[in-house]
Amino acid sequence: MMSIPAPIDTPSLIETPPLIEAPPLIEAQAVSLSRDGTLLLDSIDLSLSDREIVTIVGPNGAGKTTLLRVLMGLDAPNSGRVRRRPGLRLGYVPQRLHVDPILPLTVDAFLGLSGNRDKAATQAALVQVGMDSHAKSQVCRLSGGELQRVVLARALLRRPHLLLLDEPTQGVDVGGMAELYRLIGEIRRDRGCAVLMVSHDLHVVMGATDRVVCLNRHVCCTGHPHDVSRDPRYQSLFGREVAGQVAVYTHHHDHVHGPDGQCVVPDKGDENRDRA
Repeated sequence: MMSIPAPIDTPSLIETPPLIEAPPLIEAQAVSLSRDGTLLLDSIDLSLSDREIVTIVGPNGAGKTTLLRVLMGLDAPNSGRVRRRPGLRLGYVPQRLHVDPILPLTVDAFLGLSGNRDKAATQAALVQVGMDSHAKSQVCRLSGGELQRVVLARALLRRPHLLLLDEPTQGVDVGGMAELYRLIGEIRRDRGCAVLMVSHDLHVVMGATDRVVCLNRHVCCTGHPHDVSRDPRYQSLFGREVAGQVAVYTHHHDHVHGPDGQCVVPDKGDENRDRA
């Protein structure tokens, strides 16, 4: 009977490659910027990872919009540098968009100005932001909340890896703010993009972000919203009373808000049919 030799222990010829952490989508390293002798940004360090929602908060004049412009490459820092992942696509929603009221411009035509002629992509973007029924509406007749959603749809047409939103809820009431932040979360989930927001909506933004950066020309503090709201530097900047209100605010209701911020109460019959 032939004997079978015992296996010989030998080093594996196939090695499992080490896990390589993806580089940040975008990263600011010791970024400083002065203009006309005024220091606008002082040694800013900031990075964003895939699918992360980060919100920059701070008082007026803190450099929030300036930092966005530096990250996008619109302004060059005096010192420090910004690294962007190769091939990074950005989508941008500015703080204000002025549309001449005498200019005949429909929502469809406005979105076409982005250079994207893909009708299916345009329709999908409008559906996602809840503005598909306004495709033929005049832009100048939209409410503040509706216009913000259209501008957001325009940013989505770039198929961004990173959305930059400068005060996205300007001109929107409290209920509309919560709904818009919910929409931003859905966009992150559905499209897999990261989001960097600038906001003054301290009483609602804490529940809509993964990380908060408190800015006052320099980074005062950064971290999880719950931790930042208890940071003495944050409380010093916004006041202890306001900071406490921010930390506990939630928005629970049995209705949704339309693009203009109006309450829309679901039909109970529809809800019962959905459950059946």
